[in-house]
Amino acid sequence: MPVVNRIAGYAEEMKTWRRHLHTMPELMFDCHKTAAFVAEKLRAFGVDEIHEGIAESGIVAIINGKGAGPTIGLRADMDALPMSEITGLEYASKVDGMMHACGHDGHTTMLLGAAQYLAETRNFAGRVALIFQPAEEEGGGGNVMVQEGILDKFDVGEVYALHNAPGTPVGQFYTTLGPIMAAVDTFEVQIKGKGGHGAYPHDCIDPIVAAVGMVQAIQTIVSRNHDGRKEIVISVTQIHAGTVNNVIPETAYINGTVRTFDAETQALVQKRLPEVIAGQAASYGVEAEFSYEVGYPATINDPDRAEFAADVAREIAGEAGVSTDAIPEMGAEDFSYLLNARPGAYLFVGNGETAGLHHPAYDFDDETAAYGASFFARLVERAQPVKA
Repeated sequence: MPVVNRIAGYAEEMKTWRRHLHTMPELMFDCHKTAAFVAEKLRAFGVDEIHEGIAESGIVAIINGKGAGPTIGLRADMDALPMSEITGLEYASKVDGMMHACGHDGHTTMLLGAAQYLAETRNFAGRVALIFQPAEEEGGGGNVMVQEGILDKFDVGEVYALHNAPGTPVGQFYTTLGPIMAAVDTFEVQIKGKGGHGAYPHDCIDPIVAAVGMVQAIQTIVSRNHDGRKEIVISVTQIHAGTVNNVIPETAYINGTVRTFDAETQALVQKRLPEVIAGQAASYGVEAEFSYEVGYPATINDPDRAEFAADVAREIAGEAGVSTDAIPEMGAEDFSYLLNARPGAYLFVGNGETAGLHHPAYDFDDETAAYGASFFARLVERAQPVKA
């Protein structure tokens, strides 16, 4: 079956919800209007418990099934991005400088669709915990919700989430049976040399030359220090120095990102980066202040849960519409904090030939919502079947 019949009947409702959410993007933890809309719908569906104000604007809602059983967690992110929309759609963002460019409006809608169905049918044992999370893009809202105790408080035994995938046909799914998204760390280098006239470099200590040397040397960590069989990306994304064509500046600045999948590789980078920077600084005679910030950890699926979730997806998309050997993504995701605390899986669902994520012309395909909601609903029913 392509989608659950009852959920297919919600398609127009879900489109209305999603497009309304698209007009009102909110950033980081300030998802209060979105959360109020979600809570209003959940009350109308008749869910059993609604717990608000978690991680400032997050929600955990509980639906009780038929009879005793465990609690399964389903998560959707709610926040948008600080960028301007160029779609020209009638339901485009009404907030200057903010837009749902990653489809979190669609993710919220998919979980709401599943919530409506599960609250109506309750064809499962135990409970389902619906987790509506703020601050995925920045701020680590998933970590905050874990730190505030939602998994223990609601006795959540396993957790699942979906993300839309532009470029993959609507209704198809893919995942991996292990690491699926990378850990993301950032580094900065403040370089101090000796400024002066551009015509007299011998009287200066040029921080620009030092910065260029550092950028080149950093890549030797990838090419010569790490095991080539393990994925890694180190990208320098900013170099700032100088203000005028005839002045050698006093200072320069370097910033970059590190993406890894395992703790050993991450530790190697944490060790080698400051060593490389210090060596280059000594070589060029500059001072270098290095800082390193550990960000979201790698998103690692439990192999058994990922295979189970993929089997559920096959009910929706068919055998050919589900892949479990996708190449891990170098992007990061704070659902990783939930997967560090509980077994579960993270999957992608096709969004069709739309603009890419984080692009100002991106829009969530409303046809995707019924597939995602059906996946969540069947996941609960199959994971926690009612005992005869």
